[in-house]
Amino acid sequence: MTPARAQAHTSAAVASTALLTDHYELTMLEAALRSGDAQRRCVFEVFARRLPEGRRYGVVAGTGRLLEALQRFVFEDDELVALEEAGVVGAETLRWLSGYRFTGDVWGYGEGETYLPGSPLLVVEGTFAEAVILETLVLSVLNHDCAIAAAASRMTTAAHGRPCLEMGSRRTHEESAVAAARAAYVAGFAGTSNLEAGRRYDIPTIGTAAHAFTLLYDDERAAFTAQVASLGTGTTLLVDTYDVMAGVRTAVEVAGTGLGAVRLDSGDLLELATSVRALLDELGATKTRIVVTSDLDEYAIAALAAAPVDSYGVGTSLVTGSGAPAAGLVYKLVAREGADGEMVGVAKRSPDKASVGGRKWAMRRRTTDGVAQAEVVGIGHEPIDDGDDRMLLLPLVEHGTAVGAEPLAAARDRHAASLAELPATARQLSRGEPAIPTLLERRY
Repeated sequence: MTPARAQAHTSAAVASTALLTDHYELTMLEAALRSGDAQRRCVFEVFARRLPEGRRYGVVAGTGRLLEALQRFVFEDDELVALEEAGVVGAETLRWLSGYRFTGDVWGYGEGETYLPGSPLLVVEGTFAEAVILETLVLSVLNHDCAIAAAASRMTTAAHGRPCLEMGSRRTHEESAVAAARAAYVAGFAGTSNLEAGRRYDIPTIGTAAHAFTLLYDDERAAFTAQVASLGTGTTLLVDTYDVMAGVRTAVEVAGTGLGAVRLDSGDLLELATSVRALLDELGATKTRIVVTSDLDEYAIAALAAAPVDSYGVGTSLVTGSGAPAAGLVYKLVAREGADGEMVGVAKRSPDKASVGGRKWAMRRRTTDGVAQAEVVGIGHEPIDDGDDRMLLLPLVEHGTAVGAEPLAAARDRHAASLAELPATARQLSRGEPAIPTLLERRY
């Protein structure tokens, strides 16, 4: 392949999301086209059978990314050539794919919304052919972003209002890092170290220096002097390369009592933060903040609640979902067009993986004080809004056109409101059952 062709191929691959999918999506499509059943109207739903062990709620994230990816889910020349050369599908299916555009409808929980087991996070309605091939793309976006957002939500809850900063770019795939920063911001993180996330999503970016910068110089004083000369006294100086307390003294001597912050990245953070705060106050740097990093998760953050810490930098644990790297979401056919043209519910009956047939609606049942009592998932006629309960499914795509795009700030605000609506037990970090039960209702 010539360099020019390779560049064109790469550009096309980035532009189209159609091959970000599993092989079997297209073999199912081909078989359905051959049998004549590909055009049956169908409803697919995304839901979690259960939350990660011990978790009390999940968080919807990635909806905005998914809507963008759906608009680019088209099979252009490069994709068609790749499928033909690999022998994935035959000529008839290739012709069908060449004209593919999703023309159906999609409803979903708003981005930032909390969810429970059985919540229909996404409802996709269209023909079998056009809806089935979206499965892998939908799940790869939502499983990743929902997992990150759920972990981030637990961390911001544990921080009790102190800012959490996303610093996980060097601990995951380069594109996953951007998506993780976005999901974390939805769930309350104050900023990210990732510049691409800042550029794409207008998330505040943060960062000053690593230990390598200090080690470049003959001593710590020279390193701090260079950093302050470049970034000003409001910068954050990393004080644990050598001796922490000596580093704090040097930092204040170089930057003065107006030093913005010091960062601690190792050791017993509770003990160190207490000692550093006392020393900063003794030196007159009473407004200098303390930032802590070093493999933090929600439990480490909670353990630092009594420490004089001003903000937390979180990396590895966040971008890996803090022990739950995928949200466990599935994409299942729940209704299809029958021989008489009417929709009929369909469901799996296999042990431990049974599903509920029929297109769902979803409602958050609340007290008159606005506290959530149950996640009500229903089949049939939707209930009449009584003013206390809240319907959850929003239109995202109508006849193939995205209608649910919104600013990231809206998802961030929705998450804060949705989390506040859950019972107080939802914010406990100890293992427990889902914050509210999921109830199934049938209304005919």
